[in-house]
Amino acid sequence: MSRFLIAAAHKSSGKTVISTGLAAALTDTGQRVQTFKKGPDYIDPMWLSAASGRPCYNLDFNISRPVELRDFFATQGSAADLSLIETNKGLFDGMDTLGSDSNAALAKLLQTPVVLVVDTNGMTRGIAPLLQGYLAFDPDVNIAGVILNKVGGARHQAKLCAAIKAYTDLPVLGAVWRNADLEIGERHLGLTTPAESGELAQMIANFGRIAADSIDLTQLQTIANTAPKLPPAPAITPAPSAKPVRIGIAKDTAFGFYYADDLDAFAARGAELIEIDTLHDQTLPDIDGLFIGGGFPETQMAALADNKALRGAIKTAIGAGLPTYAECGGLMYLCESLTWQGQRFEMVGAVPGDAVMHTRPQGRGYAQFTQTADHPWPHSQTQVQAHEFHYASIENLPTDLTFARDIKRGTGINGQQDAIVIKNLVAGFCHLRSNPSNPWVENFVRFVRAKSHKL
Repeated sequence: MSRFLIAAAHKSSGKTVISTGLAAALTDTGQRVQTFKKGPDYIDPMWLSAASGRPCYNLDFNISRPVELRDFFATQGSAADLSLIETNKGLFDGMDTLGSDSNAALAKLLQTPVVLVVDTNGMTRGIAPLLQGYLAFDPDVNIAGVILNKVGGARHQAKLCAAIKAYTDLPVLGAVWRNADLEIGERHLGLTTPAESGELAQMIANFGRIAADSIDLTQLQTIANTAPKLPPAPAITPAPSAKPVRIGIAKDTAFGFYYADDLDAFAARGAELIEIDTLHDQTLPDIDGLFIGGGFPETQMAALADNKALRGAIKTAIGAGLPTYAECGGLMYLCESLTWQGQRFEMVGAVPGDAVMHTRPQGRGYAQFTQTADHPWPHSQTQVQAHEFHYASIENLPTDLTFARDIKRGTGINGQQDAIVIKNLVAGFCHLRSNPSNPWVENFVRFVRAKSHKL
């Protein structure tokens, strides 16, 4: 499996734009490019998916064991010609001081050559000691080339290349000059999503064109081809056939935070996902369950509020016992109201509380919890690894609510608990990832299937 990993010295170096451009450029050559994103990220994978025309998959040490990551990577990449992994933050960054969950650790686990993207703004000869340090810090990491980013012009590029040639043996694979066409807008949760960015196809085409013109794709392919074969992943045992179920999933500009492999898991368990546009659909389709993931309901709250018909239909369905799972933005949408930047709009009203956006994160990072006896689905008896990133809090909640999770690390809804349970609804701030340690999709589908004939 040909593969390479895009890393940087620090965050905001332009990795996502470079990775997206490379995915588009390499796909344009006729290759099947499989993209991956290190860590718990929803937005960057949207850009990578749009560029490659294939789902992007996340690789996260803190959710999956190393052997699970390696097998998952091998399985998902086996149908492609080339795999591209985009990292998060810097090459050696991670939660563990010793680097066990770092991007460098992932490169070593997957035996993948690293291409370092360097933000060269304000830098000339100083790039040499930076690269020397990265090369020496962990010799077991195969840093195979460098891409210069945000270069100021031909003279700047010449100085950078001369310094690199004089002090290192690293090949310069390309130099991407500063260009307004390579900008993706940012906001409180990171980059804007492709759905919000207007001329998506044109943006991706520009990224691909600039990457192809600025980076030596042939040399990059040669580096990717040096990656050794990985052990084959164990064969996947097909799930036993069972009664098919239809599960609605909110997918629009308000809600779009879903892991590609979680969606694959729904299909593998006999669940057909029926997309729902919460801004425009007036009624719920014929469904047995409902999944509302995270997103940006605050940026669409006026349109969400205007769609009174769907809000009413969702509240009625949940009140009647429709099995429903909501994460983060989905929880906010199900509250009585949502307030942001001095404006307040009515929401679904299935959760007796008010979502309020703040200027600083209210919960951020990896979370851990145990599931209580009140959790309505089959669930793990062990501690669950998850993540959260929300600027919202839920206020005016009654004191007699039932919760499905006891928080051991993180914030959840009130610092101690997460996942409000109302009839067959589970709604919390933590984001789950379905894997062998926590097969939440399988458990939810089983619950939906068991309840579907009773409603």
